[in-house]
Amino acid sequence: MDIQLDPARDDLPLMANTSHILVKHYVLDLDVDFESQVMEGTIVLFLEDGNRFKKQNSSIEEACQSESNKACKFGMPEPCHVSVTNARTFSSEMEYNDFAICSKGEKDTSDKDGNHDNQEHASGISSSKYCCDTGNHGNEDFLLVLDCCDLSVLKVEEVDVAAVPGMEKFTRSPKLTVVSEELRNQIVRELVTLPADCWREQLDYYACCSQAPGCGELLFDTDRWSLQIRKTGAQTATDFPHAIRIWYKTKPEGRSVTWTSDQSDRPCVYTVGSPINNRALFPCQEPPVAMSTWQATVRAAASFVVLMSGENSAKPTQPWEGCSSWYYYVTMPMPASTFTIAVGCWTEMKLETCSSNDLATERPLSPSEADFRHVGVCSHMEYPCRFQNASAATQEIIPFRVFAPVCLKGACQETLLRLIPPCLSAAHSVLGTHPFSRLDILIVPASFPSLGMARPSKDKTGHTSDSGASVIKHGLNPEKIFLQVHYLKGYFLLRFLAKRLGDETYFSFLRKFVHTFHGQLILSQDFLQMLLENIPEEKRLELSVENIYQDWLESSGIPKLLPDQLVLLLEHLLEQKTLSPRTLQSLQRTYHLHDQDAEVRHRWCELIVKHKFTKAYNSVQSFLREDQAMGVYLYGELMVSEDARQQQLARRCFERTKEHMDRSSAQVVAEMLF
Repeated sequence: MDIQLDPARDDLPLMANTSHILVKHYVLDLDVDFESQVMEGTIVLFLEDGNRFKKQNSSIEEACQSESNKACKFGMPEPCHVSVTNARTFSSEMEYNDFAICSKGEKDTSDKDGNHDNQEHASGISSSKYCCDTGNHGNEDFLLVLDCCDLSVLKVEEVDVAAVPGMEKFTRSPKLTVVSEELRNQIVRELVTLPADCWREQLDYYACCSQAPGCGELLFDTDRWSLQIRKTGAQTATDFPHAIRIWYKTKPEGRSVTWTSDQSDRPCVYTVGSPINNRALFPCQEPPVAMSTWQATVRAAASFVVLMSGENSAKPTQPWEGCSSWYYYVTMPMPASTFTIAVGCWTEMKLETCSSNDLATERPLSPSEADFRHVGVCSHMEYPCRFQNASAATQEIIPFRVFAPVCLKGACQETLLRLIPPCLSAAHSVLGTHPFSRLDILIVPASFPSLGMARPSKDKTGHTSDSGASVIKHGLNPEKIFLQVHYLKGYFLLRFLAKRLGDETYFSFLRKFVHTFHGQLILSQDFLQMLLENIPEEKRLELSVENIYQDWLESSGIPKLLPDQLVLLLEHLLEQKTLSPRTLQSLQRTYHLHDQDAEVRHRWCELIVKHKFTKAYNSVQSFLREDQAMGVYLYGELMVSEDARQQQLARRCFERTKEHMDRSSAQVVAEMLF
């Protein structure tokens, strides 16, 4: 019988009104407190209203046309220097530090590789008292709706970006004498549409603007799934402030991150691929269509390392004694759900003979690869793309760092560090240009829910309203991560296609697909349509988008699997610490595990024994009786469990089969049992 789902409990709502207004850039400034298990600070959102989504400002483009050195003609903004503020001291009862304006004569904060130093970008706002007005103000004002859950929002205010020195470059006026809402919004519009070759300048402008003073508190309200913000008198998205600052803190019970201990029993926290994604980490727009960039400054005690999914190899600075500060950024627009953070007492692991930078290699392109690697042919929104860099196309192994608890140093040096370069090289060989210039790898604790990382996609959303709000069907159902097995299902589909088409045809298509669609939000149909359009008619073998979609994507389970695929699925499930009887029963029913070959049934029996699934003990008995040689290991599992019922089952089965068993096998089992 199918599991009955409660839509009110199982569907995950996406509340953000992305059809009206989009977040183009986030600036986060957070402090991590392991004592209270809270992250606290500010996030500044730079917005673009619906009328501007697909427009580029011609005046900025003309002013910023790249020269041979790809330098922006605006020049660098003066770096911002602010008095460092500990976000943990912010409260609704206190006055806030005044804004410290940008000073002149400072050097560029980015290195020759484009990696910014961790210069402190602490936030400060103008003095004011906390105010939260959740009253009903009618339906006349425009409402900004953000996805938000398990956050304490303390204050929301408009940011006076016009107060930042040098911002007159973004207006048609040489001096900012009269500042209006329209002028501030114009500045943000010009800032978010700067050309890609001005990305360094753009990040610095974002940083300076994020530290500008507030110019008026905004009304806000929260419910279980959203944060709603309005400004009295702003009736459209165009009129709504385009730069806002939110003061907030996370809650220990928030489901976007896990506060736990690592393999050395030291405290750590990290994003876990939660079904609710990052909305309990920061207010954001969850729908995948909301592609944005970000930069973040995160502070923690000096003994901790902060890792994030940024493009730069961040190194810590010391804003004050006992504290380390880490700064990361991303210039490729991506959904907010791809933002990750991990903080812990980890050690960077290095090969004793060479560094990862020494391993970065380039090689000539083969003719088949060169066919579709044409510099400058990109269809995505503008950003500093590695596919437009000829040298990046030949880089087999990108720089990488590996972090882990010190107790795993030996294993990392003996195995992992030597394995990464050939893996990166293989990925480059199959898929082409690495989309990112570097890679950080973290060995997470065993509690990391590796099967729980399904992210929302446009395929899995329900009806979308005019505002852009929708739901992820069954997104909150805790068992879906095991019953749908999203990643394994995708893997099996790719294996199925490779087997039907042949490796040469299939991998050639994969390279072409990655090159064509990199940096874009795509649908499964895009992949399948391009696949069928790019393979010879004789190799299609009656494949069609419709039948693949019906068999693999619209079905609730996985089509009939090959035995080796079922073995892989069960081996992944054996890594899970706990599985409920309900989940095990569903697995047995869905995949008819008792009718599979011996390899599959062996893994199934291991699951039964590990989780003491008594309703399926008859499957264990049958296996020990019918597959005696393979059952030797299973006897050991039954005895090691120290469960009286399982040990009794093992002895009973052995007494019934020992006369028919191979002599050496019987001797081994007897030594286990008696």
